[in-house]
Amino acid sequence: MSYTLSSPATRHRRAIPAWLLLGLLVIPLALPTWQARAAEPEARVVYHADFADPRRFSAMLTSINNMAVHYENQLTDHDIRIVFVAHGIRFLTDDPMTDTPFAEDEALAAQRENLKGRLGSLVAVHGVKLELCDITRSSVNLHRDALHEGVTLVPSGVVRIVELQNRKGFAYLKIE
Repeated sequence: MSYTLSSPATRHRRAIPAWLLLGLLVIPLALPTWQARAAEPEARVVYHADFADPRRFSAMLTSINNMAVHYENQLTDHDIRIVFVAHGIRFLTDDPMTDTPFAEDEALAAQRENLKGRLGSLVAVHGVKLELCDITRSSVNLHRDALHEGVTLVPSGVVRIVELQNRKGFAYLKIE
């Protein structure tokens, strides 16, 4: 099937195939969907930090750095987040949180500055996002100003992890 277009200025008739007309109609309708997908990062990962061990946290920072460097070398857009719950709060403040379940111990005191610097570099250099469970923060009455720069509060850390996995397609990782 084809359609004929004619111009009063010419006597020539041109036939346009139906598939071409259909294509010209469908492409503009598909563009918004394609553009929306292109805006989303290809790699989305959420790390769950609910532990107190500084060595384990150090291993997690190394893993995140390696992942970010890999994606950047591959020119792959990425969204890497760490959701901190419970004992993970220890790594987001300089406050020793004395007399709380999350109190600083000798191991954390010895490594705090190093871990803080590495975490800050992940945020500044690789765009890693830090999200802290506000239930955890409020349970120890830690003021928001005591948190490191770049920390975003979320109402519930575990609910946030579920949202990222189920609604936004994030892969879940937890360093053991």
